[in-house]
Amino acid sequence: MSELLKSIDARTRLAGTNKLEILLFTLGVDQKTGRRETFGINVFKVREVMRTPEITRAPDMPPGIEGMVSLRSQLTAVIDLAKFARVETAAPPEIMIVTEYNGHSQGFLVEAVDTILRLDWAMMKVPPDMMSAEMGGMVTAVTELDDNRIVMMLDVEKILSETMHSDDEMIFRNIRAIDHADRTVFFADDSTVARKQMEKTLNAMHVKHLSSVNGRKAWEELKRVAEYADTQNMAVKDLIQLIITDVEMPEMDGYTLTKLIKSDNRFANIPVLMHSSLSGESNDKHGKDNGVDEYIYKFEPQRLAEVVTRYLVGGS
Repeated sequence: MSELLKSIDARTRLAGTNKLEILLFTLGVDQKTGRRETFGINVFKVREVMRTPEITRAPDMPPGIEGMVSLRSQLTAVIDLAKFARVETAAPPEIMIVTEYNGHSQGFLVEAVDTILRLDWAMMKVPPDMMSAEMGGMVTAVTELDDNRIVMMLDVEKILSETMHSDDEMIFRNIRAIDHADRTVFFADDSTVARKQMEKTLNAMHVKHLSSVNGRKAWEELKRVAEYADTQNMAVKDLIQLIITDVEMPEMDGYTLTKLIKSDNRFANIPVLMHSSLSGESNDKHGKDNGVDEYIYKFEPQRLAEVVTRYLVGGS
């Protein structure tokens, strides 16, 4: 398994190309169809793949967390993905994928890993409503491979939100409203949990907002706003003062969306913030290289509010 991931650093130079590489894995047999489904996770978020180590369990663990393991003297929470994806397993998962989100490590238990596959984000589609319902809203994107396998990208942010209680009302309590009722923020994110947290944060700030569920739809909507502004003899900045985008989105990622925005003079002087669970200085640098004005981790609404306030009020 170390061979599988030994060249990840070289493989992650895809920012701005609208491409991604995903690690394919299985969880078990689907309870309804009896099939073994294939899932994927962005290799940007994978730190290690290993045999499941001994898990320390405690009675006060949050629901969904199997326990903790010690990895290089660091305690890491372990989550059984099959339970969230409603997949039946005949035996305890033998493989653990160690991931990093927002600077924190988690171990995801899976049945088996397959290979790393390079795809274009345009191949990743928004899942059909029926699939979303069957998977409990846990799938954010889906694609079909040449061998007719369907690969589903799980909404890991939703899983982490449910296990770590990152949507607790307490974390929004001290967000302050700003006295700029004329300001509007546009944001794009494919995760329902992330969009909900963005909405809560902006509502607490008394800031108007528009949103979209992926980069392609966001770009189409932004172009419509630009066309309307032109008919009204206005600048787009008169209608939208700040754009916030996720990185990982089906059909068009956040890097590509940012490049389109920054290369179009109609959006001149509108800052673009990247709001992502991808951690590390390299991801921050990828964003900056593609024109992003600032990089913010997800699930930190207080920090998000501070940065949004600085850009909106500072631009008054």
